[in-house]
Amino acid sequence: MKTKEIFRCSNCGARTPRWQGQCLQCKEWNTLEPVTVESKSSRPVGAAASTNAPRPLEDLKAENLQARPTGIEALDNLLGKGLVPGAAILLGGEPGIGKSTLLLQLAGTQAGRGNSAVYLSGEESLPQLKSRAKRLGLLGPGLMAVSTNKVEDALAVLDGPNPPELLIVDSVQTLASPLADGIPGSVSQVRAVSAELVEKTKKTGTTLILVGHVTKDGQIAGPKLLEHMVDTVLYLEGDRKHFSRILRVLKNRFGPSDELVVFVMEQEGLRVVEDPSTFFLGQRDPSLSGTAMAMAVDGQRPFAVEVQALVSKTFLTIPRRTALGFDTNRLNLLLAVLEKRLRLNLSGYDIYAKISGGLATRDPGLDLAVVAAVLSSFYDQPLPESSVFWGEIDLNGQVRPVSAHETRLKQAMRLGHDPTCHADTCATLADLQRTLFGKS
Repeated sequence: MKTKEIFRCSNCGARTPRWQGQCLQCKEWNTLEPVTVESKSSRPVGAAASTNAPRPLEDLKAENLQARPTGIEALDNLLGKGLVPGAAILLGGEPGIGKSTLLLQLAGTQAGRGNSAVYLSGEESLPQLKSRAKRLGLLGPGLMAVSTNKVEDALAVLDGPNPPELLIVDSVQTLASPLADGIPGSVSQVRAVSAELVEKTKKTGTTLILVGHVTKDGQIAGPKLLEHMVDTVLYLEGDRKHFSRILRVLKNRFGPSDELVVFVMEQEGLRVVEDPSTFFLGQRDPSLSGTAMAMAVDGQRPFAVEVQALVSKTFLTIPRRTALGFDTNRLNLLLAVLEKRLRLNLSGYDIYAKISGGLATRDPGLDLAVVAAVLSSFYDQPLPESSVFWGEIDLNGQVRPVSAHETRLKQAMRLGHDPTCHADTCATLADLQRTLFGKS
């Protein structure tokens, strides 16, 4: 049997693989002492062969895993079936975006429907959780909470005689497992904690929701293996300066993986926007130049959004190019196509473009609306009041059709707008310029 040296706190007994001045558990100084422990092999020599032999799938009895409704219809549609017993869900998002608020609402809703729910927090104390639950109006006898940084406490909740139907861990980066080295949040700890929790919930039938921190690039922190271990990956995004939040599905084994739900942050928590088709449009003034309405599709939903552009003389050696809500590189590409195909000199202008309402999307169908808004600001001419645009622009200045064309068309007609320009009506940028501004 191999041995290894670790450090043990003489005050509280906490263990850590490295020496440090202060104990992370009891916060006492200079209490860590070296001890030698046995390092167990992953597979002992002479161990018996596994009896978990392959079995024919057609001979297995189908298990009836009846999903439990979340109490939020839009969230049920997002997940596909609701909360599936034994499923593991990973929720990511930037700090302060509303992850804890959403999950506390979900736990309170489940408790109100008679399902046992436990909210395990490694970031907040129990009084803090109670204060937030009281503000959201969620306090009730069925809502349970635990404040800890040890994965053993979470496993103890699942090992009880009556394991909860829902366990929320906020967040996985704050828990530590004695089976792995490193501090909480390290790659080894995140992998070990997640593996233990997912394995246990698969056996007990508890629905597990893990909260994951994100990096500065917006990716879920920790090993990519974490996203492969779970059944569903959700991402809550939005601008904290706006009240809107968008919950997206990045992976889903039980339903669609391209769905989303729009929420509004209010004093009582997150409220679902029932009809988000015009939510991001706001109070627009079509008589102003530099604005164009686009029919965008994100997931399976069509959205009417306003694209704004500002073209102004520059006093800089290198003109500025800024895009908000979509990729700046895509704006640069579209401007290069405009200069080449329409013979416009944009080198002496600063150009800014944004999607109003705080929505961020990668829909290629926005290309035509961005170009229309830029041309409208460049010529200082407003676009037709009821016009709406969608279409992808290639490097030759051709307007290509985009996915969900019929869905966009029906939504535009339902909202009373005239689909002035898309792939069927404007084949090239020259057609767009001639149709809208009478220039060739």
